[in-house]
Amino acid sequence: MVVALLVAVVVLGVIFVWNLGSVLIAPANHPLGRPPANLPVQAVEFPSASGATVHGWLVPGQPGKGAVVLLHGNRASRLVMLSRAEFLSRAGYAVLLIDFQAHGESLGKNLTFGFLESRDVTAAVQFVRERCPGESIGVLGISLGAAAALLAEPPLPVQALVLESCYPTIYQATEDRLVMRFGWPGRLATPLLTCQLPFRLGVVPADLQPIRHVGNIRVPKLFIAGTEDRDTTLPESRALFAAAAGPKQFWPVTGAAHVDMHAFNKAGYETRVLDFLAANLPPPRPLEPKP
Repeated sequence: MVVALLVAVVVLGVIFVWNLGSVLIAPANHPLGRPPANLPVQAVEFPSASGATVHGWLVPGQPGKGAVVLLHGNRASRLVMLSRAEFLSRAGYAVLLIDFQAHGESLGKNLTFGFLESRDVTAAVQFVRERCPGESIGVLGISLGAAAALLAEPPLPVQALVLESCYPTIYQATEDRLVMRFGWPGRLATPLLTCQLPFRLGVVPADLQPIRHVGNIRVPKLFIAGTEDRDTTLPESRALFAAAAGPKQFWPVTGAAHVDMHAFNKAGYETRVLDFLAANLPPPRPLEPKP
């Protein structure tokens, strides 16, 4: 009787975790409506090696100022990046906001926690390079967006990266979230979720380890992390920063959890990001006169 009960508990647990995996990778598509009226937005789309047609909004900027690609978090869309686009546009930057594959208006079969999304980042940077020739390019990603930027292969051909609330490994990200919601049993369930990755997405956990890539990226990086974040803990963020190649900066946002850092500390966020971009997105070199 006891053995049968234990078997039943295990079977039910496996079914629960499998169904949870189905929920976690389900696409997060939804219509976005009309572009915002307060930004001179151009609706754009372009192909990605992820297999998706990436949809986005392009905001023109001042020539020579530079361009910034904005990358949203998991199960979100470019809408959550609008406030960042507004202050960057006011500062003169061209801005591209995109929906990752299987998010917003960009169709896809599954969320992949940065694997396919990294290809969308590469496509976005190439699109900006073609639409804004000669401009220096920066990337600002939050959570999934930051991970996708680090996972891009080869490393992104950009001049600066702003990486907000980025997970170091998918195993840690999964464990943190399960423990936060279910307590210590979440640690037991973590391998049951991550072992599904090869069967569901064709990737292994080793494919989703930004901490293994960040040491190969030599452009200036600004890391932003909440001191009260439980989804990606402060020690995990510091470990990611420690593994990163220089030049690099780390800004711990006091009191912030896994939240919109711009909304949490608007003035501080804008000052930090604008100072970082101004220092690391050099203006294009003037053409040398012909002899």
